[in-house]
Amino acid sequence: MKYKAGPTTPDTEHPRIAEVVDNVERVMVGKRETIQICIVALLCQGHVLLEDVPGVGKTMLVKALARSVGCQFRRIQFTPDLLPSDVTGVSVFNQKTSQFEFRPGPVMSHVILADEINRTSPKTQSSLLEALEEGSVTVDGNTYEMKKPFFVMATQNPIEYEGTFPLPEAQLDRFLLKLRLGYPSPEEEVEMLERMRERHPLEDLTEVISRGELLSLQQEVRKVRVDPSVADYIIQIVGATRSPSEVYLGASPRGSIALYRTAQALAFVRGRSYVIPDDVKKLAPLTLAHRMILKSEARLSGMTVDRLLKEVLRRIRVPVTMEG
Repeated sequence: MKYKAGPTTPDTEHPRIAEVVDNVERVMVGKRETIQICIVALLCQGHVLLEDVPGVGKTMLVKALARSVGCQFRRIQFTPDLLPSDVTGVSVFNQKTSQFEFRPGPVMSHVILADEINRTSPKTQSSLLEALEEGSVTVDGNTYEMKKPFFVMATQNPIEYEGTFPLPEAQLDRFLLKLRLGYPSPEEEVEMLERMRERHPLEDLTEVISRGELLSLQQEVRKVRVDPSVADYIIQIVGATRSPSEVYLGASPRGSIALYRTAQALAFVRGRSYVIPDDVKKLAPLTLAHRMILKSEARLSGMTVDRLLKEVLRRIRVPVTMEG
């Protein structure tokens, strides 16, 4: 089979993924595409940074997702006085056994909501680094593996809000995707009020797929085919983020991996066994923008990372054929 640029047959969502999306949509009105992208990250065993103003449903989204996939959910409220041990856990001396025992912190769970992560100190922010990248935490010289699946959705308020600490570049790079929810439309907000008239729809949300099935789907995603021409397209896009004169820091090789893996997962969510260039174009801003830093003079002149990425995608030739 060959893929060619131009009109194509609409994709059909993977049936089991569609059930999860439908379930979460009972809580999140008008956010189907965002829900799909969050599931893409979950299938890739990656993590999401969700940046938006308070009150648009960031917490509800991750709670609904955790319930839908049958996973244990824990919430960490990041505050200026939070300590690293409050996140990872602590070793406590047991007088009866005369030994130290590890008491796991809230990060030792399946689905973690790291709420308002940019309101805590850089030292506490960094306590998540090992968990995000290695899937483990080290306390007092002992390493403890995270439960599987392990998925972190960190929320943050925009940096211009008072009382926030910008996330360091090393930690931003650990997030597979960066998303924004945005405000609902007036029609969506009316529907939201109607659904909450008697009780919150989150209370009635039930498990759609089991944790074991989710782990199996994560392995299936790795089998989605990426044609060499599409892989080369990914490398060209990431490479182009490093060369413009406006860029101080381009996307890292981890960005190439992120774009490759998320393209596989998006193709899987859309019911395909192969990746097409449209998958890559859709995910490039979400996987690369938070990995780039513009020079100060470029920012002062009005340039943004989003604008720069649009120009990169416009300039690079899209593969016109692909063996499926």
